[in-house]
Amino acid sequence: MNLSILLAIPAVLAFFTCILFVLFGQITVRKLRKNPETKDALGAEFFSGWDIINVAQAVAFPKSWSDKLEKGSLAFLYANASLIRAHTTKFDRCLGALFYWVFAISGSSLIFLVLADALGFSE
Repeated sequence: MNLSILLAIPAVLAFFTCILFVLFGQITVRKLRKNPETKDALGAEFFSGWDIINVAQAVAFPKSWSDKLEKGSLAFLYANASLIRAHTTKFDRCLGALFYWVFAISGSSLIFLVLADALGFSE
């Protein structure tokens, strides 16, 4: 299969991810930022919008993974998943999980395909 066709699939997913990023940020994270209980539990924000990814990760990961992240020495980097889950609806959690996994899959696929091309596997 041609590399341009293979790159088109994750590129379309990446475009869809951009739309989901804005929707999830406007629908869910905005209300969490305004809530005094949750505004300081959204994790570290390295640049504007990073808290959207933190919240999406908190609702996308299974509870056992989130509990492990919260107990680690780098817990301040991640959103407090139990608090986030308590203040979001089922729709919010589904939207966040959809955004996070499409984001992770499209980004990983693009990186993998670019590396495969650079190493000469696409010929």
